[in-house]
Amino acid sequence: MTPINHRRRRALRVAPTAAAAVLALGLGGCGAGSVASSSGDTLTVLVEGGGKAVLMPIAKEFEAETGTSVTFVELPYDSLYERLNTELSADQVSFDVAALDAPWLSYFSPGLLPLDDMFTDDVKGDLFPSLVQEAQVGGHFVGMPAWTNAEILYYRTDLFSDPQQRRAFKAEYGRELAPPTTWDEYREVAEFFTQDTDGDGAVDLHGTDVKGAVETEWLSLVLQAGAKNVVLDDDGRIVIDDAFHKAALDAYVAPIEDGSAPAGASQFDWATSQNLFNQGQLAMSRFWAHAYTQVPEDSPVHGHVGVTTMPAGPGGAAAVPGAWYLSVPRAAAHQEAAQEFVQFAFDHNELGLDSDLGLAATIPALEAGAAEGRENLSALTSALDEPGSAPRPATDHWQEIVDSVLIPMLQEATTQAKSGTVNTQALLDRAAKQIETIVG
Repeated sequence: MTPINHRRRRALRVAPTAAAAVLALGLGGCGAGSVASSSGDTLTVLVEGGGKAVLMPIAKEFEAETGTSVTFVELPYDSLYERLNTELSADQVSFDVAALDAPWLSYFSPGLLPLDDMFTDDVKGDLFPSLVQEAQVGGHFVGMPAWTNAEILYYRTDLFSDPQQRRAFKAEYGRELAPPTTWDEYREVAEFFTQDTDGDGAVDLHGTDVKGAVETEWLSLVLQAGAKNVVLDDDGRIVIDDAFHKAALDAYVAPIEDGSAPAGASQFDWATSQNLFNQGQLAMSRFWAHAYTQVPEDSPVHGHVGVTTMPAGPGGAAAVPGAWYLSVPRAAAHQEAAQEFVQFAFDHNELGLDSDLGLAATIPALEAGAAEGRENLSALTSALDEPGSAPRPATDHWQEIVDSVLIPMLQEATTQAKSGTVNTQALLDRAAKQIETIVG
C-alpha cells in the first residue's frame, strides 16, 4: 500500500515562554510539513519492538526533509518500562523521544515536557476523544498519539458461511447464523461452534477463548456493561466492586462455565490466544486489531478471517484504546528537534499504515487506509468511535494495580469458573480492598 498523502500541513504554535521563544526561532513559523532543518542533530528514540516498525517510515521521511537523523533504541516491553523509570526518575536521559504505552503517561508525566501547543483544535478534531483524554495529565498534554489499537471480534468466515453449519444453527436457535452483535448472541454462537469436528469423541473446535493472564479484554467488557470508567472513576474513587464490573466478570467467565472456551484459561495470554485462532482451534476470538494482517499464509484460517466490532453489552460495543504516545523528556539533549519530530510524526501519521503493525492514530489516516485487505481498520475505527469507549485510569499506580490485583483476580476467576465455584462479587470486593491499600 502506498503512503496516503491526504493530510493538510499545520503550523506548530509555540507558547510565549523563554524556552518556547528559542523553539520558535528554530521553527521559523514553518508548517509541520516543511520543518525547518535541524541538520547535524541525531535524535535517539526509545521504543518497544512493534512501535519501531510504525515509526521507521516516518523517521526516514523526517531525515529526508530536515537533515536530522533518527536512531532507535528498541527494547522489550518490560525493559522499556524499566529504562524509562530509571532514567526519568534520575532526570538524566539517554534519549530525546520515547514511545510510551498509554497507562504509563501519568506515572512518568513529571519527567515529560508539556506538548500543549501541539494540541490545536484541528489536532483534537482528528483524534478519538479517548486519545485526547488520556494524553492529558494534570492539565497538560504530555504525549502525542503515534498509533492506536483496540480489541475487535475475529471470526472464521469459512465456518459462518458453511451451509451445513448455517442449517444446524438455524434449527437450534431459530435465526440465521451471523457474527454476533450482542453478548447473548456471542454466547450462543460460541456454544454452537464448540464441536467435535472429526468425530473422535473429543472437542477439537471451541467457539471462543478467555484470556485470564491479561486484563484489557475484561476491561472492555466493563465498558460494554455500561460503566463510564474502569476500576477507578474520574475522581480516583474505587468502583471495581460495582454492578457494571460484576456483570462484566460474569460475562467474562461464562464461556468457561459452559465449556465453549478451552481449558487452561488462567494462563492464556495474547500469544496463546493468537496461536489457537491461527491453528484453527477457535471459531471466534476477541483480539487486537493489528493481528488481522498477520495471519500466517500456512495457517488453516488464512483467507478465512472476518472482523467486526466486539459484541455489545448493555452499554454498547465499547472498547479500551491501546494507544502509544510520543513524549519528550524534560532532560532531553535535543528538545527542539525532538518536538519537531513529534509534530512531524503526527502530520505524517498515515505512513505508519505501511508498517508491519499497520496502525495509525488519527481518524483521517485510519479511515483513508481502510480498504480491501484492511477491513480491520474499519472495525478499529468503529470500536474507538463508540460513545462508551474510554481509556484506562490516569493514575500513577495503574501498572501495580494490573500486576498485583487485576490479573491475579482474573486468573482466580477463570480457575474457579472451570470448577464451578466462582463468586465474582467476592473477588471484586477483595480486589477493591487490595486497590485501596495501593492508592491510599
